[in-house]
Amino acid sequence: MTASPTTSGNYTCLRVDDKEIILVGTAHISQDSVDTVIRTIDEVIPDTVCVELDNQRYQSLINKKGWESLNLKELIKKKQVPFLLTNLALSSYQKRMGLHTGVKPGAELAAAAQTAEERGMEVELIDRNIRTTLLRVWRKTGLWNKMKVVASLFGSLFEKQELNEEELAKLRESDTLSSMLDEMGKLLPSVKQILVDERDTYMAYHIRNAPGEKVLAVVGAAHLPGIIQLLQGDEISPETIAEISIVTPKTTFSKMIPWLIPGIVIALFIGGFFFGNRDQLANAATAWILANGLFSALGALLALGHPLTILSAFVAAPLTSLNPTIGAGFVTGLVQSFVAAPTVHDMEHVGDDLTTFKGWWQNRLARVLLVFLFSSIGSSIGTFVALGWLKDLL
Repeated sequence: MTASPTTSGNYTCLRVDDKEIILVGTAHISQDSVDTVIRTIDEVIPDTVCVELDNQRYQSLINKKGWESLNLKELIKKKQVPFLLTNLALSSYQKRMGLHTGVKPGAELAAAAQTAEERGMEVELIDRNIRTTLLRVWRKTGLWNKMKVVASLFGSLFEKQELNEEELAKLRESDTLSSMLDEMGKLLPSVKQILVDERDTYMAYHIRNAPGEKVLAVVGAAHLPGIIQLLQGDEISPETIAEISIVTPKTTFSKMIPWLIPGIVIALFIGGFFFGNRDQLANAATAWILANGLFSALGALLALGHPLTILSAFVAAPLTSLNPTIGAGFVTGLVQSFVAAPTVHDMEHVGDDLTTFKGWWQNRLARVLLVFLFSSIGSSIGTFVALGWLKDLL
């Protein structure tokens, strides 16, 4: 049995079965939200405080020396650089906005968890794992929309955002946020479904099943309308949560794509050997090496990679282009992390450095990531250029 929601000050109250649920909507870079969260916890004295965080994000918020546990070389080997890049881009965008209010992004969420712990209350981290969310977005988004997402994400890095508390107060208004999400839904419905709708479902389920008779949930204001609607509806099944908690497996076609170009290249060489001009094989091999090597090396150079990194890009790219399991960025990222290893200062200040265009190149950790990204892109461009040359030579 669910009663209609009532609004009192900065929070909304719901009665779901025998549980009282209090929802607080926040802006993630607002001092007012920090103050509101602490004040509300002391006012309602809940049994449990639910927070819109997963364990990874919570640890990054409370662990001031999280850089100590970052093993960059292991991260490159496990092919997790794209996730680190995405996380840094998202945090950089929020942090740059937060600089204008003097509040660290997610400060109100950390304040909610820490205040609850200090008061002896239960703390529940109710958001889905960030890596699962990002992978589901990537796997369920078509190529064109993937390009839109990447362009939007990295384009936002260099937009100037100056928000004061008054503007943040407007952003906390449900109707304004709902209209923004509606626009997102029209542009990229699959992205909105995964980033917002699925997480609303995941969080509503965990709020409803949190221990205690009085539960307070602190979530971003954008999630409030969806969560309230879900809490008023039928109980969400564990099977639904299990379904949206798994990473969608790659399709057979997407697994084959990385092997398609190497297969074409090898077929061209075999065809040239048996049916073409064998004297041109040496020229074709040279064309393949130069196109892949030079473009990948150019990418490493644009990232201001170490000379040895640039050389490794030239040597590795022609070989890695024929082996989808190891990309050029894998090699160049490792080389850069060895010959110009990020310092403690780089790791401690990466969040601040990435708020400026210049900072991406000045910070050694960011430069390793740029080397990985640019040399990989360069190798891909070189592969397509080389295919054009091979077609004419063989």
